[in-house]
Amino acid sequence: MFFRLLVRRGGVAAWDAAMWFVALAFLILIRYDLSLSPERWTEQLSYVAIAAVAQVLVGFGVQLYLGRSRFGSFGEVALLSAVVGIVALVAGGIGFVVNPDFSRAVVVTVPMLALLGMGVGRMLFRAFYGTDRVRSKIIATPAIVYGAGDAGVQVAKLIDTAEEPPYSIVGFLDDDPGKRFYRVRSYRMLGRGADLEKAVEKSEAEVLILAVTNASPELITSLGERTKALGVKLVMVPPVREMIDGRVELDKLRTFNVADLLGRRPIKTDLKSIADYVTGKVVLVTGAGGSIGSELARQLKRMGPSKLLLLDRDESALHAVQLSIYGQGLLDTDDMVLCDIRDLDALRTVFRRQRPQVVFHAAALKHLPMLEQYPDEGWKTNVLGSLNVLTVAEEVGVERFVNISTDKAADATAVLGQTKRLAERLTSHFAETTGRPYLSVRFGNVLGSRGSVLYAFRAQIERGGPITVTHPDVTRYFMTIPEACELVIQAGAIGHPGDALVLDMGEPVKIVDVAKRLIDEAGAQDIEIVFTGLRHGEKLHEVLFSQGEDHVASTHPLITQVPVPPIAPGEIIAADVWDGTDMDYDPRRAL
Repeated sequence: MFFRLLVRRGGVAAWDAAMWFVALAFLILIRYDLSLSPERWTEQLSYVAIAAVAQVLVGFGVQLYLGRSRFGSFGEVALLSAVVGIVALVAGGIGFVVNPDFSRAVVVTVPMLALLGMGVGRMLFRAFYGTDRVRSKIIATPAIVYGAGDAGVQVAKLIDTAEEPPYSIVGFLDDDPGKRFYRVRSYRMLGRGADLEKAVEKSEAEVLILAVTNASPELITSLGERTKALGVKLVMVPPVREMIDGRVELDKLRTFNVADLLGRRPIKTDLKSIADYVTGKVVLVTGAGGSIGSELARQLKRMGPSKLLLLDRDESALHAVQLSIYGQGLLDTDDMVLCDIRDLDALRTVFRRQRPQVVFHAAALKHLPMLEQYPDEGWKTNVLGSLNVLTVAEEVGVERFVNISTDKAADATAVLGQTKRLAERLTSHFAETTGRPYLSVRFGNVLGSRGSVLYAFRAQIERGGPITVTHPDVTRYFMTIPEACELVIQAGAIGHPGDALVLDMGEPVKIVDVAKRLIDEAGAQDIEIVFTGLRHGEKLHEVLFSQGEDHVASTHPLITQVPVPPIAPGEIIAADVWDGTDMDYDPRRAL
């Protein structure tokens, strides 16, 4: 290895030294037709000999030939230019000292021609050999890259420079007709997306790398189906929000998974506006042990609150979230709060002692069929529990209150949606009475949260099936947990008092597509999908806005503002929808 490196660096130095002689020969050929007197030949050959020796000495002295810069890079060429300039001054100075009539044409022209030859040599070397392309003896999997943009170029460079690349690129596909004859690092275009089947057959590729960071769910789903039919593995470049400084990393390429069905919208967070209401404040999260609450807590912790209070009625859940944030689960600090939001007195004690300034209210019962069976429980937690939290928040002067709602509150047809809608309206009432930014954030299903379809489907797959889906056409909006929480925190910064802020969920996803994707991921093609029919109160397609809601754009492109009509606690009581024993109550009477 050392010998090969020595030969390579010595070869580069020899090339650069030789370019001084080539440059002189070219100049004499063009200007003098090689007709010089013996004295002039001796004089000018001595000049380039001195320059060639100086080139090697100065080059090694400034580490040009010792790997100071990547071969052929802008940094190396800039250093090379400086070295040639120094050598030209040294050799030219010696020439004029020895002979004041030394040829000025040689002193001016030869260094420029020599530098040009050195640069051209590097360019040709990289173009035809690929100096940054490490030749591996390991047989890599042949792959086609879909997308010849910046991400595709980065993928090609990573594969070329990897010591043991997992893939060998056989060509590119791109839908831009202007790139028909385009080459990415010497790799040629095999056609457009429609030519995938033909390109795979011709190149015998075994992998398709999707290097489009903003690919739509439709494109991803289509490519997933086509590659599956071809027996080709689909590999994804991660979305921009998962990259480091927008750079692709080879070990972050991954197989197509269910999260890719959601699309790849970049989330831009205004950290300054968030810092203004979180940093240095006492922040409390209810339901902190849940999927949303725990991720909210993790993200909020990074924003520097003076104290982060995590409240939940489940001690095991608090133990888990403390471990994930602090690396220990002793549960012996007062920022871990064991409390049920149904208990007004207990809540009041906590709020008066801790004096939170910002509250994220994520505690709720959320399973639709369970709440259809036990509506009173939904009422106690989602309505009365929310009322309790709002009441004590008002009493201690909480500056900002963010109620986590759901898309099922829009045109509510089930107990879950009806109770969450009432929580939105109660939040709006307290915003009206306090004049403070008390608001709700409404979004759909969160992929990977506890009790989500992912948990249910994976459990069914592990049992050998079948997977149960309510209807072949049923669709739902989905977000990833980090994406949802990031937008929730952003919404808290821009929302107006009493509003419901609706997060852009992208396009709805067919539940049956999620099931099929999970089956493919598990490699369990014999798993059957059974359709069970829609349950009571369940919609075929969810909506994000109720009929008649006058929604307007906010200052964030992925957040829409919806005014919510307030409802006072006394109006709920007066509606006689709850007397503590009524097991047949209907929350719709309060809407």
